[in-house]
Amino acid sequence: MVNRFIQYVKEYNLFENNQTILLAVSGGIDSMILCDLFLKSNFKFAIAHCNFHLRGEESNRDERFVREYAQKNNIKIHVKDFDTYSYMKEKGKSMQVSAREMRYSWFNELLKEEGYSYIATGHHIDDSIETFFMNILRGTGIAGLHGILQKVNLVIHPLLFTGRAEIVNYQKENKLEFVEDSSNATTKYTRNKIRHELIPLVKEIAPNFDKIISKEIERFRETEVVFRSVINDAKTELLEIENQTIKISIEKLKSYVPQKIFMYEILSDFGFNEATINSIEDALLETSGKQFYSETHRLVKDRDYLLIVKNKPQNLNQYLIEESQTSVYSPIILHMEILKDLQYVKIPKNKEVAMLDYDKLSFPLILRKWKKGDSFFPYGLQGEKKISEFYKNLKYSILDKENQWLLCSENDIIWVVGQRIDDRYKITKSTKTIYKIELD
Repeated sequence: MVNRFIQYVKEYNLFENNQTILLAVSGGIDSMILCDLFLKSNFKFAIAHCNFHLRGEESNRDERFVREYAQKNNIKIHVKDFDTYSYMKEKGKSMQVSAREMRYSWFNELLKEEGYSYIATGHHIDDSIETFFMNILRGTGIAGLHGILQKVNLVIHPLLFTGRAEIVNYQKENKLEFVEDSSNATTKYTRNKIRHELIPLVKEIAPNFDKIISKEIERFRETEVVFRSVINDAKTELLEIENQTIKISIEKLKSYVPQKIFMYEILSDFGFNEATINSIEDALLETSGKQFYSETHRLVKDRDYLLIVKNKPQNLNQYLIEESQTSVYSPIILHMEILKDLQYVKIPKNKEVAMLDYDKLSFPLILRKWKKGDSFFPYGLQGEKKISEFYKNLKYSILDKENQWLLCSENDIIWVVGQRIDDRYKITKSTKTIYKIELD
């Protein structure tokens, strides 16, 4: 088994001999076999043990066992206590999710602080099969069918070449000590139900189930490589980035068949679940303006595009520009200049430059977003116009409207920034001083 372990590490390029690996060690049989294989292979490693204090004295027993093992074998060890219940309450997440998040957050800290190259866990083939079933039961794309991968970023799984039965035999043959987690016997958790109830039932029907499903999982992994290539090509074709907005052409999207698969694989990257993606697909035939939310992003169905932006609190603040200022850098970059010698001034034909009659302005100027009822007198047009109507004529999307800034003098909008000044503040023959503002 040791030779197969070494060969597996080399075959999948899990790590180099000169690298030090951090082993996640609970004290259970899988993690103790992992430690033994690392020791006998002369690989460099250290141990990390988490005490979540979820099983009372049993949790402390596990910690003592792992500490004694590390001391006996002269292995560097890191131990951390976690207040799991407080984390669950604060984050509103399940016990298993909370433990996983805390565990990997700490592991990543250790990698940075101690210079370890990878985190290694004791997951094996049986764990991969259980993960396969869990993903199917939860609902998953093709990514969920590959089980546990050999290497995911900085996490490696060096025991995926073997299964539970061989691990138990190896433990008995080598008389290796370990501690038993009593929670593994309960069917309270989904994984344990799959392990103790579903898989034994499947094995009754197909005694060679382990070998069959392992081969199928490997085929799914290979199929996913081809699938990912097609999806990545589609992302390159469909995803456009404009400022901080991701745009997807609806017309182009409709040319991809089956459309739902491409939508799922693309939009799930932004946190949208299957139910929401189905609603987004239905909305493709509806009028613009419909919005959808994930935990991290917002999607707006515009006329020709799906627009995706990161979630952020709406900025309702007003920003003041004092008369003495020559530049502002937040929330946008503006440069101001007062021009008195008008003989040599040229009026630029550039929407990003506003030339205003200085004597008509009241300072401080106010930079803000659109409010309901706002109106102004657009330069070159007759009469007053609602800002909402002006935006409509510009064919602004919802996101365009939210990102547009207005420059005001008291209650008057004097410049729809980067678009149009107010006619009442334009330069005339009687203008003596010009206030020039340039959008950077």
